[in-house]
Amino acid sequence: MNVLIVLAHPEPKSMNGALAQLARETLAGAGHTVAFSDLHAMDFDPRSTRANFTTAFDVDFFKPQAEERHASQNSAFHPQLDAEMAKLEACDLMIWQFPLWWFGLPAILKGWVDRVFASGRIYGGERIFEGGIKRGKRAMLSLTTGGSAAAYAPGGAMGDLMAMLQPIHRGMLEFIGFDVLAPNFVHGPARLSALARHAALDVWRVRLLAIADETPIDIGTN
Repeated sequence: MNVLIVLAHPEPKSMNGALAQLARETLAGAGHTVAFSDLHAMDFDPRSTRANFTTAFDVDFFKPQAEERHASQNSAFHPQLDAEMAKLEACDLMIWQFPLWWFGLPAILKGWVDRVFASGRIYGGERIFEGGIKRGKRAMLSLTTGGSAAAYAPGGAMGDLMAMLQPIHRGMLEFIGFDVLAPNFVHGPARLSALARHAALDVWRVRLLAIADETPIDIGTN
C-alpha cells in the first residue's frame, strides 16, 4: 500500500510530530511504501499565487482555477507542487496529522489543499465525489485538540468535533473521491502525563498495524 502522511505542526517534538513519526515508522515497518510531507520542514508556502506555475494562461488577470487547468494541460506546475500532486495521485491511503486550530486546519495545511488540489489535474468536470480520481482509496485525519474529549462532544463547551470536521471530510477528502476512515483524536496532549502520552501512541500504533482492513465511515452530506 502506498501511504502519504502530511504533517502540519511547527514543532517536531510535539505530540503531532510524535504521532506522524510513529505512523511513518509503523507503516514502513509493516511493508508499506510511505511518502512523508512535513510542511514546516519544507517551508511550504500556503499562498496560492503565480508562483504555483512555470507559465501563464492570462498574464493580465489571475484566476487560480484557470491557471491550474492550463498548467495541468501543459505540465507547468512549480516542481514542489508537482511533486506533492504526484504523492497524492499515487497514494492508497492519506493521513493528515495536525493540531485543530480555531476549529479547523492550520493555515499551512489548508494552503497545501488550496495549491495541491488543482483543477484539471486533481479534480474537475465529472471527476468529483464518486467520480473523483481517488475513488476506492482512503484518507483519514489524525489530530490533537486543546480541550478535553468532553468539551468536543455533542453538547460540549466547544461543540461536536465530528461536525467541525464535516467540511474537511466532505468538502476536501470525499470531494476528490476518497473514502474516509474514522479520525484519530488525542485530546489535550499538553496536559497529559508521560504515561498517558505513551498510551495514546500505543493505541495509534495498534490501529495503524490494522489500518489496511478498516472500513470507511459514513459521514453523510449535511
